[in-house]
Amino acid sequence: MFHRIGRVAVRHPIWTIVAWLVIAVAVVATAPSLPSSSDQSSFLPKSYESIQAAELQQSAFPTAFTPSAIVLYSRSDGGRLRPADLKDAAKITAELGAKKLDQVEQVVPGPPSKDGRYVLGLVSMDTNNAGQQSQLDAAKTLRDDAKALTKGTRLDAKLGGSAAQGLDQQESSTQADKLTFVGTFAIILITLLIIFRSPILALLPLIVLLALVSTTANGLIADATKLFGLEASSSISALLIVVLLGVGTDYYLFLMFRYRERLRAGEEPKEAMISAVGRVGEAIASAAGAVIIAFLALLLSTLGFLKQMGPALAITVAVTLVAALTLFPAICSLIPPRVLFWPSKAWRNEPTNARFAALGRGVQRRPALFAAVSGIVMVALALGTLGFKATFDLASGSMPKTKESMVVQTEMQSAYSAGAAEPTSVLVTSTGDGRLDPSALPAYEKKLAAVAGVADVLPAAISKDGRTANITVTLGYGSATDEALRTVGTVRDVAHADAPPGTKALVGGMSSIYKDINAAVNHDYRTVFPLAALLIMIILGLLLRSVVAPWYLMVSVGLGFGATLGATVLIFQQGLGHSGLMFMLPVIMYLFVVAIGTDYNILMIARLREEAREGRDPREAASMAVRHAGPTVAAAGFILAATFATLMLAGNSLLTEMGFAVSFGIVVAAFVMAMFFTPSLTALIGHAAWWPGHQDRQQLPEDAAEQKSPEPVTRS
Repeated sequence: MFHRIGRVAVRHPIWTIVAWLVIAVAVVATAPSLPSSSDQSSFLPKSYESIQAAELQQSAFPTAFTPSAIVLYSRSDGGRLRPADLKDAAKITAELGAKKLDQVEQVVPGPPSKDGRYVLGLVSMDTNNAGQQSQLDAAKTLRDDAKALTKGTRLDAKLGGSAAQGLDQQESSTQADKLTFVGTFAIILITLLIIFRSPILALLPLIVLLALVSTTANGLIADATKLFGLEASSSISALLIVVLLGVGTDYYLFLMFRYRERLRAGEEPKEAMISAVGRVGEAIASAAGAVIIAFLALLLSTLGFLKQMGPALAITVAVTLVAALTLFPAICSLIPPRVLFWPSKAWRNEPTNARFAALGRGVQRRPALFAAVSGIVMVALALGTLGFKATFDLASGSMPKTKESMVVQTEMQSAYSAGAAEPTSVLVTSTGDGRLDPSALPAYEKKLAAVAGVADVLPAAISKDGRTANITVTLGYGSATDEALRTVGTVRDVAHADAPPGTKALVGGMSSIYKDINAAVNHDYRTVFPLAALLIMIILGLLLRSVVAPWYLMVSVGLGFGATLGATVLIFQQGLGHSGLMFMLPVIMYLFVVAIGTDYNILMIARLREEAREGRDPREAASMAVRHAGPTVAAAGFILAATFATLMLAGNSLLTEMGFAVSFGIVVAAFVMAMFFTPSLTALIGHAAWWPGHQDRQQLPEDAAEQKSPEPVTRS
């Protein structure tokens, strides 16, 4: 099949390129524009208690004051606020409210801090547009106006709260995208120049991927997001850039290394490209299939962020796969090799690959030693996973601590109760037709106040219909801390167990949302992980026609995942002192390391099978596979690891952790699993690795088999 695909693309290159251009223009022209949201509650479905509480609060208290932004006033010299300062702060707050800004419903004075150094201005906004661009714009206007109004006073004004965090997160994401793009582009360009010593070959994949593949993929992502009602998020754009350029360059390398090999074997250029697509196409398609399947498994996630990310990444990889099998061969077939590889002439001569040949001979002679050492290294690193802790503060994790909203959060946690900025709401509502009995609420409030970790409980506010009470509970910890999650869990238990007769209680607020996100992530561990592994195993089984090989290949990538997570825990938690890793990191890491790690295993095992079909015994086939596929795996692994490492330039803990973890995982996948562990195990297992298909039996090449006609049968 892949020979036929290659033949169509190479024999009709102009039509192939024109078809890509037409499709890209049509997709971009018809793609919808989608608003993105930074509202963390949108991550969860309505079945979770925190979301039910938010909906009840909105319906029962539609005019209730819930601050979406907080103006934090302090003296410029850092001293205690004087009466004149308090008067100036109240005046500025009133002037902000008098401006009647879009989305701003009310601006009221807030309480001073106990140490007398801060006072608040509380801003409520339209809750229906939480996290949307209109509120982010309103937060920017508020911030600018507040700073302008402090001129002539001794005050500084900073804007925090959820709306300000969304604004800062968006700005941080834009900056991260720029840094990631520049870093990724530079790394790929320099590496390809070193590998091929040709400016054309170095620039070609970048131009094609950015000009055609990226625009087509982004248009299809917008279509899919609207069609399936997914939540759009700008925070995954940096990840999409890395996946597009990194994975696209990997598939380009797989193709061009094989094309160069066929040219060195003496084939005519067009036939060499057709042969390259035919020989490596199955490995590329299987590798991409594993990645796509793994990403689509995220549709089973209960988190909106991951549900959006999965299809977006799957579409990106799918479009890249089609480009690798059609667009790249078509373009390269139009350029004579002497021009394509100019000014280098090394493409004409078969290299000795002395280092990889030596590694291959080592695997051939001592496969048990190579398998044991590489396995022990991964197991040792995997022990670090025992210390894993999760953190749920996505806002602070997705932007630097120096951002204004993060500074406000830090200062408020020290000056006020740590949970004052994001209090917990306990909503008690009647389950029958009658009204609540207000006399039962004071005793209920005392029980809530007695929970360890609760700093304060305000008297209940009763809804107009008398059926629902809202009790504001202030925790003594920051909303995203482990202590806050434990405390809100206890608050829930007490609220449910001691609710007045004829009522039920729901606990909401950010700590409650984080608690539910934790439960949702645990659900994903139980569903997404096994399903992704099972589907990848099925792909491996279909590719290799084997029941045995997929098992030990998945064991190897499982060890690679464990080693990667363990190393990340050791570096960030033990080494850098982070309180925990971002809650979604293991899910993302699992999918990238397992799926992309399988890419390199597939490329190596496919080459090993090819060598075995040439008549070599299992150990010699493993040696030759390392010799010939090793340079491709090493180059592709280095480029992809380096591109993911550019995420560490973004300046926030989420992308820094993600960049390190995925790049480290790719290094393990390429340079430990695919280079040593997989070929060594295959050499040790021998012919049994291919049971029941016996794909290692000597076979004629596909193109030779197509041309060979059957022998006439003579009868005596």
